[in-house]
Amino acid sequence: MATALITGDLAFLQKVTIETVTHLEQLEALRADYDRLCWVTGNRLPFALFDWHITWCRHFLNWDPRIRDEPLFYVLRNPEGACVAIFPFIMNHRRLGPLKIVSVDTLGADPAISEIRTPLVESGYEHLAARAVRAALDRVPHWDWVHWAHVNGPLAEALSAGATLHWQPPLPHFVLDLPGSWEEFRSGLKRNIRESLRHCYNSLKRDGMAFELEVIKEPAAVHRALERFLELHRLRANCPYGARHPDRFASKASEHFLYEICERLAAADAVRIFALKIERQVVAMRVAFVVEDSLYLYYSGFDPRWWRYSVMTTTVVEAIKYAIAHGFKTVDLSAGKDLPKTRWGPRQIDVVSGYEPRPRLRSRLANSAYLKARTESGYPRKFLRRLIASRRWN
Repeated sequence: MATALITGDLAFLQKVTIETVTHLEQLEALRADYDRLCWVTGNRLPFALFDWHITWCRHFLNWDPRIRDEPLFYVLRNPEGACVAIFPFIMNHRRLGPLKIVSVDTLGADPAISEIRTPLVESGYEHLAARAVRAALDRVPHWDWVHWAHVNGPLAEALSAGATLHWQPPLPHFVLDLPGSWEEFRSGLKRNIRESLRHCYNSLKRDGMAFELEVIKEPAAVHRALERFLELHRLRANCPYGARHPDRFASKASEHFLYEICERLAAADAVRIFALKIERQVVAMRVAFVVEDSLYLYYSGFDPRWWRYSVMTTTVVEAIKYAIAHGFKTVDLSAGKDLPKTRWGPRQIDVVSGYEPRPRLRSRLANSAYLKARTESGYPRKFLRRLIASRRWN
């Protein structure tokens, strides 16, 4: 369904067309539009790709029987027909007895499988897009709040200008801008980090062992490698040493999603699995995605028996070396702030999320209960989570 709107902007005063996509068959037709937007926006995140969105819908829509999901994508086009924005929303219907709660959420509400969930908006169209999408949402009945997830600075400013949002703490992710050589990169690291790297390599030598790195990217080999990756990922989740890392692929939906998205992206030469071998045994792995000239380091796994050799650090170092040698411009160390990322001296990029409830009282109360369920502890949280039917993934 397409609706024409006349709206203005400081830089644009023009007619835009809004298409509402509510079925996967319609979404399948948008690949070229995604490709164009990823190019003009400079997108380097795998989570905004067409393949990610279509695969996500195939595996996660209506996973929880207590919540009914419906795609609600908004596609904006300029007068020439070029796609200038895609807002990938999912409408969630929850019911508790006679009470119904309906939210509009950016695609990617999953157990941290989609680390950064963001719309695609061409630069300069942020204010125009925000007003146009809000006008389209105003014609959709029943929803209680909209979750504008992981928006950037200009779009966040545009959304703030039109309504009062409950902004959440920013989510950082960290990007390494790569020089022309590994030696140049290494020389820019702090001394203690260089010493740590020396220890990683020398500890194996002292014990008479050596490692080799295999970079797996062929589709059939990727599929086989994921079996070992999942084993190592679960071993890492149960590792008694260091920081705790949850098993992100504990549910069948998450596991099946990983296989399909890697199959799709490997067919486009956009997957790299870094496998560190010691004594012919794979002891650590890191899945990575290629998006244009960037390498996004996704989840990892390792055998805790090799923990004292810092095999995970060695795997990351080898991935960075690979990226430099193959002409990548950046390595994205993924979302979340922790020492294994910040010690490399990366550039920090923040995205923010905001909740916009409908003005009516019941919607504001429902959104308040939802936010409390996400942040409160103890019995209130358990009660609220039961009330609003928070998703179950296992």
